[in-house]
Amino acid sequence: MKNHLGSYECKLCLTLHNNEGSYLAHTQGKKHQTNLARRAAKEAKEAPAQPAPAKVKVEVKKFVKIGRPGYKVTKQRDPETGQQSLLFQIDYPEIAEGIGPRHRFMSAYEQRIEPPDRRWQYLLFAAEPYETIAFKVPSREIDKAETRFWTHWNKETKQFFLQFHFKMEKAISQSSGPAPPVGVKHPPPLMSGPGSRPPGV
Repeated sequence: MKNHLGSYECKLCLTLHNNEGSYLAHTQGKKHQTNLARRAAKEAKEAPAQPAPAKVKVEVKKFVKIGRPGYKVTKQRDPETGQQSLLFQIDYPEIAEGIGPRHRFMSAYEQRIEPPDRRWQYLLFAAEPYETIAFKVPSREIDKAETRFWTHWNKETKQFFLQFHFKMEKAISQSSGPAPPVGVKHPPPLMSGPGSRPPGV
């Protein structure tokens, strides 16, 4: 502040300055900055605790499960390469608004329904409000080439299509045992109760 003599006083540091330039230089100095930090820490300590800002809650959509969707599985073999493939058609006529079907592969060691068997893996399909369904398929390497693995969701007919090809297998050693045939087993949905979901889906 400016006193009656025309000098400038720093009430924080209790210093006197002859002119405004000297005072401004003082405010940028170490002493003044240290005292500012000390005063801020003191005020923060004495101030009443402020309530933490309310966290934005994200509502989890809950759906009442309405049962399993209809499905059709077709076994195929490419006449040119000899690759075996499976085509899945899942019907979701009552799918929830704004929801798209999802799928993923699950190893035999992730699921808790059957004893693990490394010869098999599971292909899961999920779409609210339907129960998640799983198909048991051979645990063979999948060909992820663009023309060998594709999905399509038809919004008009509410049908989800997925087709994948198995890679051609090399000669299998006798010690590893016979490879499982190309086929699909249809276990019950991977559910433990109404509205529950398998891990990772």
